[in-house]
Amino acid sequence: MTATDAQVRQIMKERSKGKTQEQAAVKANLRSRKTVRKYEQLGELPSELKQPRSYRTRPDPFEADWAEVEKKLEEAPELEAKTLFDWLCERNGVQYQEGQLRTLQRRVSNWRVLNSNPTLSLDQIHQPGEVLQSDGTCMNDLNVTIQGQPFGHLLFHSVLPYSNWEWGRVVQSESLLSIRLGLQSALLKLGYIPQAHQTDHTTAATHKLGMAEREKSPQERGYNSEYLQLLAHYGLEARTIHLASPNENGDVESLNGGIKRAVNQHLLMRGSRDFESVAAYETFLFGIMEKRNALRHAKLAEEIAVMKPLTAQPWPQMRELSVRVGQNGILRVGNNGYSVPSGLKGKLATVRIYEWHIEVWYANRMMESMPRVPGAHHYQINYRHVIDSLLRKPGGFRNYRYRDHLFPQDVYRQAWEALNQRLPTRQADLTYLRILKQAALELESDVAQALSLLLENPDQNQNPWDEKTIQELIGVMRAPQLIPALAAPAPNLSIYDQFLQAASHVHA
Repeated sequence: MTATDAQVRQIMKERSKGKTQEQAAVKANLRSRKTVRKYEQLGELPSELKQPRSYRTRPDPFEADWAEVEKKLEEAPELEAKTLFDWLCERNGVQYQEGQLRTLQRRVSNWRVLNSNPTLSLDQIHQPGEVLQSDGTCMNDLNVTIQGQPFGHLLFHSVLPYSNWEWGRVVQSESLLSIRLGLQSALLKLGYIPQAHQTDHTTAATHKLGMAEREKSPQERGYNSEYLQLLAHYGLEARTIHLASPNENGDVESLNGGIKRAVNQHLLMRGSRDFESVAAYETFLFGIMEKRNALRHAKLAEEIAVMKPLTAQPWPQMRELSVRVGQNGILRVGNNGYSVPSGLKGKLATVRIYEWHIEVWYANRMMESMPRVPGAHHYQINYRHVIDSLLRKPGGFRNYRYRDHLFPQDVYRQAWEALNQRLPTRQADLTYLRILKQAALELESDVAQALSLLLENPDQNQNPWDEKTIQELIGVMRAPQLIPALAAPAPNLSIYDQFLQAASHVHA
């Protein structure tokens, strides 16, 4: 019977106390005194008796092809064992079986250990209060919805590496606005200012240097002036990582995964991933981060002790631009276009850009507020801004560059297609534009409901309809429903006399 090192040590200890071999075996939970005698005679522990095996227990199925596999790995070390296995199977036909993949994976893994030289993660010493690291992390894998609609978003995540204190804000893109929102929120929550703020090479904070500015590597990047102004306002030093070195922002990168796992667990406990609003979802996230930070108070206190108190007033959470509205009623903000009321055509408007929306101001009056479109080369056209111009020039509808924006719901597109099949081109367009005008003046949902009722009618082609039909149908839908008159039953008071008589008999 074999024994462990601990058991052998136990029997030697018992024997030194004068116990018999049988007693020592029982004490060490061994079934035979022969095992005690064996290790007494050997005088070595079981681990010292083991000899490394220098032979294979079965033939190596890849021995004939290993030289070629090794050559492939030398040429492209990132090749996976599964890819190499498929290549061998295609080349050699039925020589290899599916169950042999694991053998090749072990051989490839061993080859990498002996022949590769990967870059190691270099653990860093973090100084308290030195730097606040920030990064945007995509949260779409959590499948959060707002009122049932998928909600694509990022978390602008800030971390103090020494204590791992963290804070974050929901944003829709990595932009200067998101940095302004996320960084200022973290500083206001913390109440103190670290020495520096560190980001990766996001274009929101950095840009490629021109030839005249480059002093070192052609890959060197400079900081955007607005970003530097924001940091200067709070007395923060600007830092960034080296190119292709995300490990230098390793603390925030690591906690990106940690916060997403924590949020997912809390969503599972909540039982729903749907929220009433973005604000409600953010409140949910704040609660999670508060709980995580509660475990970091001791180290956070060390950081606060060496940081400066926050005294600067927050910058406005928006950028303000002066933009001239085009002759087409569209103003361009960044690389995207937004329609505005037609009265602003050719005027110089003030645009206030927030993370989630933009506001258009003229003569100290807010003319329009609309969601901000992330990305580039996108257009947000509100049919209410252009419908009057289209009614004056209905011929411009069919080839209008932004015509798809004039179908606010699918049923509107279906209505135009139905009209297009039944009526001449100009009449179909004009009828649809008049229906769209009704939607602009009244409730878009009421017009959509009326259109749905008409399109569901199988005899719609035999019973032509137009904007007047829609107006009549909306009137019918809005008409007050007659409530049937209910006759009130006459009360029967004699039943109370019966109760009183019964009560008097009981007391008697």
